[in-house]
Amino acid sequence: MAIFMKASLPGMTTDQYDALDAELRSLPGDTFAGCLSHVCVTTDAGIEVYDLWESREAMDTFGAVMMPVAEKQGLPASGERPAVCEVHRYWVPGS
Repeated sequence: MAIFMKASLPGMTTDQYDALDAELRSLPGDTFAGCLSHVCVTTDAGIEVYDLWESREAMDTFGAVMMPVAEKQGLPASGERPAVCEVHRYWVPGS
């Protein structure tokens, strides 16, 4: 079942996000396997990330890879857990 995830990352800058993204993309294998869609937006407080994952397992696998990289880079930790919802239906325009 598809999963929608929203993470609020207060205090994170776009430069920090870009550095994290670059390191994750440089890892061997398909770090983002199972991610159907990803959006990052800036807010007055920092960054918000919205992901659509093909399954909770795919999302959890990514998190297990991403978290140590974020910690190594010294990124600000959000005390807030991401909001996660099961998706009833999704579609991509033009498909």
